[in-house]
Amino acid sequence: MTSRRTFVRGLAVTAVGASLAGCSSGGGSSGGDSDTTESAGDDGGSGDGGSGDEWTQTSTVEMTDELAYEPKQIQVEAGTTITFENVGSIGHTVTAYEDKIPDGADYFASGEFDSEQAAKDGYGESQGGNVPAGESYEVTLETTGTYEYYCIPHEMNGMVGSIKVV
Repeated sequence: MTSRRTFVRGLAVTAVGASLAGCSSGGGSSGGDSDTTESAGDDGGSGDGGSGDEWTQTSTVEMTDELAYEPKQIQVEAGTTITFENVGSIGHTVTAYEDKIPDGADYFASGEFDSEQAAKDGYGESQGGNVPAGESYEVTLETTGTYEYYCIPHEMNGMVGSIKVV
């Protein structure tokens, strides 16, 4: 396990450097609810060492200083409003992968951009779509299927998530 600890320690150093390199800062709080987890036996791999088939039934996702969405995979009923709360001290975005949302679904991104490219451009120009510490972003999803999303400045650190709408 020494090599895994060394690897994780290296990731932490990289994460801290990346978080300081391109995000806004401000005061924040931490906290969280404990929700039930259901094994759906569905697709949706995860890089967190989990089996990739666990979906948490909740409508709240926390964005953390560990450069993660918690929980990483959620399941909601169609028509549910999902709240992304920034509980850390650095800014994050919520940006749908345009090609990884259900056919016919409305595109979503913090900053209310209408496409993934517009969200990337907006963030690159003026940190458009940034959700500062202590603030939140909400989206209501009507179309059933699986939606995948990411944080623009922290995608390379593995800050990605999935929403299954049933």
